[in-house]
Amino acid sequence: MRKFVLALAFASPALMLAADSAQERLADATTVFKEVMSTPDKGIPQDLLEKAHCVIIVPGMKQAAFVVGGKYGRGYAVCRRIASGGGWGAPAAVRVEGGSFGFQIGGSATDVVMLVMNDRGMRRLLEDKFTLGAEATVAAGPVGRSTSANTDVQLSAEILSWSRSKGLFAGIALQGATLRPDNEANQELYGSKLTNKELLTGNVPPPPAAQELIATLSKFSYREEKDKPLENRVKDTADRKKKDH
Repeated sequence: MRKFVLALAFASPALMLAADSAQERLADATTVFKEVMSTPDKGIPQDLLEKAHCVIIVPGMKQAAFVVGGKYGRGYAVCRRIASGGGWGAPAAVRVEGGSFGFQIGGSATDVVMLVMNDRGMRRLLEDKFTLGAEATVAAGPVGRSTSANTDVQLSAEILSWSRSKGLFAGIALQGATLRPDNEANQELYGSKLTNKELLTGNVPPPPAAQELIATLSKFSYREEKDKPLENRVKDTADRKKKDH
């Protein structure tokens, strides 16, 4: 009986993860980010989002409630195209596994959002696998629209992270969790074997399913306006004035 329970504990993540498609997870990631940022005074601080190099969204992070528990989730990382003047690039699929979340998820699902704050953190995403708190420094992110990252921990952290469970949104340090590319999801979403390095640093066109997520990131990231060429910003300002009249 014990062998059966242990086998079920290890097998259940694969069964549950197979329950949705890459496109559905992308839609879920978009919904999670929209809901988090649309909550008055409870979202991710605007100044941190403007400074972030990448955003990682893992909708429905799960913990197996068996004899041997395990945390796991699948989501997407999206990085700015800094070399080409800004703007969010194509999403790359990631898996998050294990680690200490600082709270007990039980058998429920928890949404996780992470901001990669510098070049070092971004380079971690290009590796085959890395561990939060070991290869990459991670800290709980502050909550609130105008909250600024003033503490030494937040200023030095490569990654800031938040979680949302049962309506509660809070910063949380994902110590010991591992991140790695989800090659199967990339194959499903793009129809070819693209690596996360190609997706996050290249000029791969985002698939149609990613357009809403990119538009949502741009909406809540005012840095996009500053990254536009001057002539584009002038045109956008003129267009807005026409609409107002």
